[in-house]
Amino acid sequence: MTRWMLAVVVMLAVVAAGCGTDEAGVKPKGEKAPVVKKGPVKGKLTISQWPLYIDPGKKGTIAEFEKATGVDVKYVEDINDNDQFFGKIRPLLQRGDTGGRSLITLSDWLAARMDRLGYLEHFDYSQLPNVRRNMIPALRHPAADPKRAFTIPWQSGMTGLIVRDDLAPGVDSINDLYDPKYKGKVSLLTEMRDSVPMTLKAMGIDPAHATEDQWLKAVDKIKAAADSGQVRKFTGNEYIKDLPKGDTWIALGWSGDAIQLQKDNPHIKFVMPKEGCMLWSTSMEIPVGSPNAAAAQAFINFVYDPKVQADIAEWVNYVTPVKGVQEILAKRDPALAKSQLIFPSQDYTRNCSFEPVLGGKLGQDVTEAFQRAIGS
Repeated sequence: MTRWMLAVVVMLAVVAAGCGTDEAGVKPKGEKAPVVKKGPVKGKLTISQWPLYIDPGKKGTIAEFEKATGVDVKYVEDINDNDQFFGKIRPLLQRGDTGGRSLITLSDWLAARMDRLGYLEHFDYSQLPNVRRNMIPALRHPAADPKRAFTIPWQSGMTGLIVRDDLAPGVDSINDLYDPKYKGKVSLLTEMRDSVPMTLKAMGIDPAHATEDQWLKAVDKIKAAADSGQVRKFTGNEYIKDLPKGDTWIALGWSGDAIQLQKDNPHIKFVMPKEGCMLWSTSMEIPVGSPNAAAAQAFINFVYDPKVQADIAEWVNYVTPVKGVQEILAKRDPALAKSQLIFPSQDYTRNCSFEPVLGGKLGQDVTEAFQRAIGS
């Protein structure tokens, strides 16, 4: 791994390092948490995942895993927003059910909260040799999960602008989302940790040093844009449907999605705002009550093979957590091995910030104000 790539991965590790939780009255399960039991890798495996987050098709990673193990995988793209998904699955988890899911992928800050609630199994690393060998060192010990006991990184990425450059040429600023000439043609994210910090950046404020008053003023700006009709809608991944249709011209969105959309429409581009981006990570988790935790753990180990991960990276174009991928891609496609979206340079991310934790009263106040602002 090049020095500049390592530096960016270290930054992304800091994102995870701050992802704690403030679930009132709940103590961490720690060593008492259930550990995935050893067992045969067979049967059926249901994976809940975000859209456009793995290479598809008969030669894709899911098909390869099925062929290698005999496991029948049901891959469901039913995660659209962290809080939204947690709201759906939490009532099930409270009674030890997962709705049939054996593997989920969520942001580390939410996974830490779920672990404190006793909703996640801990990994058996004797069954994860690829993870032990190939996980990028900078991602191994985040403060939210110092031993990577219940989270294993899936991908990292950047929140910026996804633009229809034929309909909105020259866009290069977060403030373009608030420009009246694009009224009704922009969308923001339902993820508070994306939309509010990016709005702070548009206001010239560093999210890492913002006061509560500044956080709430950013929420007020979002609310005013929503009330005036400037913002067409607040979305999770739904913007991937709105941009191709031309209903949305500028979306606050996630870097890899732009590449997937670009395959069908070359006018859809990821734009790094001049104010910078938000850096984030998502990880794989096995929920308590998983009907096939052994197969879920085997899948995690499978995708940490650099050759498998290279296939994923080549298709999703997110920042990979696995060593050796850049070298493989350099042989397949030298241009891809230099992609700023998979292997971002320090210069490319120089104005970017880490996805904030926002715990305690500040987090509660901002979250509640944001939910009111977007009508959620």
